[in-house]
Amino acid sequence: MKQTYTIREKLKQIFFMLIPILITQLGMFSMVFFNTIMSGKFNPSDLAGVAIGSAIWSPIFIGLSGILLAVSPIAAQRFGEKKNREVSSIVTHGIYLAFLIAFLIIILGIFFLDDLLDLMNAAPEVHTIAYDYLVGLSYGIIPLFIFNVLRSFIYALGETRVVMIIMVASLPINFVLNYVLIFGVWGFPMLGGAGAGYATSITYWIIALMTAWITKTKEPFSLYLFLADFKSFTWNKSKEILKIGVPMGLSSFFETSMFAVVTILISKYAISTIAAYQSALNIVSFLYMIPISISMALTVLVGFEVGAKRYKDAKIYSWLGIWLSILVALFTGILVVIFRYQVAAFYSNDLEVITLIASFLIYALFFQMADALQATAQAALRGYKDVNIAFIMTLISYWLICLPLGYLLAHKTDFGAAGYWIGLTIGLLAAGIGLSGRLIYIQKKKYSELWTDVSSS
Repeated sequence: MKQTYTIREKLKQIFFMLIPILITQLGMFSMVFFNTIMSGKFNPSDLAGVAIGSAIWSPIFIGLSGILLAVSPIAAQRFGEKKNREVSSIVTHGIYLAFLIAFLIIILGIFFLDDLLDLMNAAPEVHTIAYDYLVGLSYGIIPLFIFNVLRSFIYALGETRVVMIIMVASLPINFVLNYVLIFGVWGFPMLGGAGAGYATSITYWIIALMTAWITKTKEPFSLYLFLADFKSFTWNKSKEILKIGVPMGLSSFFETSMFAVVTILISKYAISTIAAYQSALNIVSFLYMIPISISMALTVLVGFEVGAKRYKDAKIYSWLGIWLSILVALFTGILVVIFRYQVAAFYSNDLEVITLIASFLIYALFFQMADALQATAQAALRGYKDVNIAFIMTLISYWLICLPLGYLLAHKTDFGAAGYWIGLTIGLLAAGIGLSGRLIYIQKKKYSELWTDVSSS
């Protein structure tokens, strides 16, 4: 990353970081897609088992890996402050925390996974497949979390293309491993849905090893990492990561789990409604990759400028990212609404399901814009390392507005299942407005004073 002076240079810097991050996010999304589609081709029960396993794993992974992603804004601020030697310690302690968190997940899984799956009331065969899938996936938890730490370090340097190349290179490997282990070709055992878990774990090991080798041997990464730092671990140095990371992780967990709860509530409707909701949510989740990628770039850029005490530039980056995200959401949302029947036809041949998907996608326009606002406003605040108030705001918005309002509209009005979409949209909009207000407060009250001090000195 480098200092920028004009709006045009700042936009160029955002897109320079954004596009590789977007491709990386789509790559990670594709791995889940491969697992689901290829398991479905093997057997419907395996598809159901992998789907249930993914539903359990997704909020856990997103929530706990969110803690480790705190390495990104912290390291970015250190770069901005030109305290490069401290970056190595941050990354080192991030890796230690990755080991500890991954080990904790594995231990909890050993004792509680069966009981958790019992709560899903799945058929015995589906239960077994989900269990075996998650066991296979567990072998890749440690390298996955280490990769997230190293990815955050690489992003903090602004070298997002490196992670993109690693991810793109791993996708064919993941596809072949899925094919080999699910269907049992070339002398390998036929594992069905469980094979998708093992294939993904092996891919995570490959990704982590490739990333570790690059950061250790290639510049500029090798200039900031020192093996001597791995010889010591202190809780005091870990506290900064946890102080920023825990609210980040909890916020991500509560958002993801909110959608999981809505999915469970929707399951009480007719099969056509469930299928339509899941299809519409899949479309929206795919499009969400754009604002979430903007958010990841924004956190680093704001953090870098704050560390360098260029608070005016940090403010400009914050609002450029927010408006860019909203405009992209508006554009993609309008396209989805215009072509909603054509998009819906990709997911089903049933006319009733297509009509329902198309009706849900009308709400997607407003949903996407609200989600884009809250995601990028929250990302900018993370760049300032202001996460505690943001966490409380999102918790209130997700669980005290989104869910209750959605439930009331769905069950007490004529909106039906569409009431959940309205509730989600209003709750996300409330989060976006609250987070934007917090951002204005931080920039005006706290950092404007610091900017004045820096300018006068």
